[in-house]
Amino acid sequence: MTDRQQAPSGEDSLIARYFRPLATDPGAFGLVDDAAILQARGDEIVVTTDAIVEGVHFLPDDPPDSIARKALRVNLSDLAAKGAVPAGFVLTLALRTQDDGWLTPFVRALGEDASLFDCPLLGGDTVSTPGPAMISVTAFGRVAPGRMVRRSGAKPGDRIVVTGTIGDAALGLDILKGGAVATALAQDTAASQLLVGRYREPQPRNALAPAVRDHASAAMDVSDGLAGDLAKLCAASGVSAVIDIKSIPLSAPAAELLAHGTVGIEAIVSGGDDYEILCAIPEAGFAAFAQAAGLAGVAVTSIGKIVAGKSAPRFLDADGREIALKRLSYSHF
Repeated sequence: MTDRQQAPSGEDSLIARYFRPLATDPGAFGLVDDAAILQARGDEIVVTTDAIVEGVHFLPDDPPDSIARKALRVNLSDLAAKGAVPAGFVLTLALRTQDDGWLTPFVRALGEDASLFDCPLLGGDTVSTPGPAMISVTAFGRVAPGRMVRRSGAKPGDRIVVTGTIGDAALGLDILKGGAVATALAQDTAASQLLVGRYREPQPRNALAPAVRDHASAAMDVSDGLAGDLAKLCAASGVSAVIDIKSIPLSAPAAELLAHGTVGIEAIVSGGDDYEILCAIPEAGFAAFAQAAGLAGVAVTSIGKIVAGKSAPRFLDADGREIALKRLSYSHF
């Protein structure tokens, strides 16, 4: 090595070793430049960003592969709710140390998901931190001009529809924290694994993006809790909503825990981390939307209606009585 040559920094070596193999898009330039190029291809570019923080969104002893999947998938979920097709992502990784035993499975899982969802790594940054680990992803998607589905288009008479099941992730977190759900399911390993898996590894509904784009008047992903996120959608649209509690789709373990009184309905609808799609579908288009969802392999359930007014959404029990919720959603502050 001549005196004009410099050894690569620790950060450069980390990027070259772990992340350059994931930068398969030509616009990433092998992660050797300060920026990347994302081809619009005549579409509009949808941008979303979410960070996950140790101790807030994942636990210190969560497997690194599940942390990687969660970091990317929570952003893919946002793209799906906007009707957008993934185009790529940038990553900011803040770690206390460079631990090969942690980084190797993290990068392997990140690469698997980047390939699975056709969302390549375009660039990012790596930094050291004395505090908790943090992974921030900014994801980009493509959608035809004027076709992104916003929160603000719901109209009275629209059906309120959700994908998948609601509440599982919050129950999975309770298990990991040794709460009442952990006690109730101590002898049911399969149920516990299902709920913990839903917390650690969301299932973004990107296969449903075309149907959302074609049929939804408004949509968003459920990240902070169904009740709170529905309130946000209604506020943006200038409407209200009525929800039939018994119509909310639950997994078998969640339904059993609710029936036995281990958890209440508030824990189900306000717990967060579901990463399902919440959308408003005009009545005339619901059958076509449901058919498209079936073809995409995504379960959808109609749980209520958009109504006129600006009051908070109402949640009704089987007898039509309103259920008072003390907490609508998870809040960071």
